[in-house]
Amino acid sequence: MKRENQAGPNPGTAPAAIRRLAISLSTLSLLLLPRPAAGQLRPTGPVEWDIFENVRPWAFGLGVGLLEGQRASLAGTSGDLLEGGNFRIAYRSGRIGLEFTGTLARRFRDEDILRSPAPGTDGPDGRTRHDAGDMLATTLIRLNSADSPFLVALRFGTRLPTTSNEPGLDRDRTDFFTTLAAHYRAGRYAVSAETGLAILSTRVDGIDQLDVQNFSFAIESRVGPLTASGGIVGQDDWHRRVVRGNEDLSEIRLGLRAGDRAWVAVTAVKGIAEFSPGYGVLVMLGVRR
Repeated sequence: MKRENQAGPNPGTAPAAIRRLAISLSTLSLLLLPRPAAGQLRPTGPVEWDIFENVRPWAFGLGVGLLEGQRASLAGTSGDLLEGGNFRIAYRSGRIGLEFTGTLARRFRDEDILRSPAPGTDGPDGRTRHDAGDMLATTLIRLNSADSPFLVALRFGTRLPTTSNEPGLDRDRTDFFTTLAAHYRAGRYAVSAETGLAILSTRVDGIDQLDVQNFSFAIESRVGPLTASGGIVGQDDWHRRVVRGNEDLSEIRLGLRAGDRAWVAVTAVKGIAEFSPGYGVLVMLGVRR
């Protein structure tokens, strides 16, 4: 995999056609954003393409996050969410990549009461809500040669039922998802997109599951050890009905990562759906081996 361990990206500019494509897709994505709605706290994140682009097979990351104006659908409240122990463990062998990601702990402070809590969920009592975060086990299969600047991957996995019903921050249910993802690099620029289907369990009687579309789009630019990125990630069931705890989600994410073997990444989050956070920041430290 010679392409994966280049000394650095070509400092030359990307072809004009690639730039125009990135600008056009960015504009189109903004125009086609799903209607405001929302649901579980965060959508499934996009493929981290370093799993195939970096020569080192292992990646480890650990971080924290602070999200303001987060809606907790099942609790019926809104407030600030503190995430501790956001982690990522990834391993690649040939065309196969394995990832285990998630959040070890969440702390949520009720600030505004919006509606009564869902059945089986604790009501607001002036104290903070504590719970484990969601955890995902994911497999990626690269479908084409690593020597190509255009990478295509099939991704599938499950969201494990690690949360509890009582705090009302998420669903104690198992979800499944599969997506098709593509990534194109031209020198120091790259563009990626992903879409697919997720089967989500619900906490609503009479509705056992909900089928939604997962989607993401991102562009990035490398300058030496720095990588700047921007994109959109979300989920939508494309129905007018709203299933409590499974609402549509979408976020704009702007990131800056510094380093290669050891790295630090800072991501700014702006929710563009009713139950997504108003604003937030995620920080993660990592190492590749």
